[in-house]
Amino acid sequence: MASTSAESLLEHCLAGRPWPEQLLDGLIAEEGNRALFRIVVERLGDLFEPRLCNVYADLFADVIARRIPELHAGHLVARYARVRKPRKLDREPASVFVLSRVTLGADAAITSVLLDAAKKRFPNSQIWFVGPHKSWELFAADPRLGHLPIGYGRSGTLDDRLSIWPQLRQAVSKPNSIVIDPDSRLTQLGLLPICPEEDYYFFESRAYGGDGAEPLSTLARRWAGETFGVQDAQPYINTGLDAAGYACTVSFGVGENPDKRIADPFEEELLKQLPRPILIDKGGGGEEAQRVERAVARAGSRITMWDGSFAGFAAHIQKSRLYVGYDSAGGHVAAACGIPLISIFAGYASERMFQRWRPSGAGPITVIRGSEVDQAFSPASRLIASMIP
Repeated sequence: MASTSAESLLEHCLAGRPWPEQLLDGLIAEEGNRALFRIVVERLGDLFEPRLCNVYADLFADVIARRIPELHAGHLVARYARVRKPRKLDREPASVFVLSRVTLGADAAITSVLLDAAKKRFPNSQIWFVGPHKSWELFAADPRLGHLPIGYGRSGTLDDRLSIWPQLRQAVSKPNSIVIDPDSRLTQLGLLPICPEEDYYFFESRAYGGDGAEPLSTLARRWAGETFGVQDAQPYINTGLDAAGYACTVSFGVGENPDKRIADPFEEELLKQLPRPILIDKGGGGEEAQRVERAVARAGSRITMWDGSFAGFAAHIQKSRLYVGYDSAGGHVAAACGIPLISIFAGYASERMFQRWRPSGAGPITVIRGSEVDQAFSPASRLIASMIP
């Protein structure tokens, strides 16, 4: 029932029609608000259409105001219209708070670019990474950064997700400071006010770049140049963790989205073609780990399964000669580190989502659409050999 209501609400949003209040009322209720995020909110963002940013703002400002009575929907929308406009920074703050995007891939592809820009633009400022510990681990060895831990449950209820607002606001609203928000879920994509407007710099990643085809890392760099005058900000990681130099690192993780997968026996057949030794991430457990175990069992020898932290796996990616995987955090880490990579990209919601989320970096990158897999990997050995230095 909740999924049906969410699909109906999404139809109204995409068509630009006013939505019936009872639809939103039902989805805000306990049994429906997860569907609101999964079906409506994520879809509006994944399409990367600038007009849908306005639709999202109208919709979710109403949602927020219903759950946090001190906030007014009209005021939130008016504020959003102001802060979404890029502007130049003309002062040197003592503290710079950079919000996490919460997901590992987005923090590698986008947040790291803005961290790099902050370090270059503010050499004497204290720079804080604000977000979950799992994301912080990607940057934990960077001596320029401090960590301000703010947890966020991506599978939590609406009230759970909004409950961090008082803590976040208190943590970052400091004298002589600025907040850099890369379209973070911590602020519900820029809607929650967490500091004075003059101290808030918002990279609206869903609309910035308009109808162009640039990937998000490139757009984040351009925005950093427009806002902070830093033209050469780059994605990076700095885990400080020891790692072995495998010939190939692999991830078949799909972030609970089965549409990103290529049907069996693709994974085991691909593993057979890759150079040894291989390190493959087992992922988050459950069905994903079982898939990896089956593919490894059928693909031959000299394949090691990684069952540790993502930061630890990222350190191994950084030392490997080649990375191969579905569209996921691992691909963005490889791109940030300049590691040759093959990204298999399926299950995207729109062409612009494909263009925005494809990995971008200094190393050789081959992106293969799901519909082109058979052609691209025939013969597989030729493509793979061409990618290895």
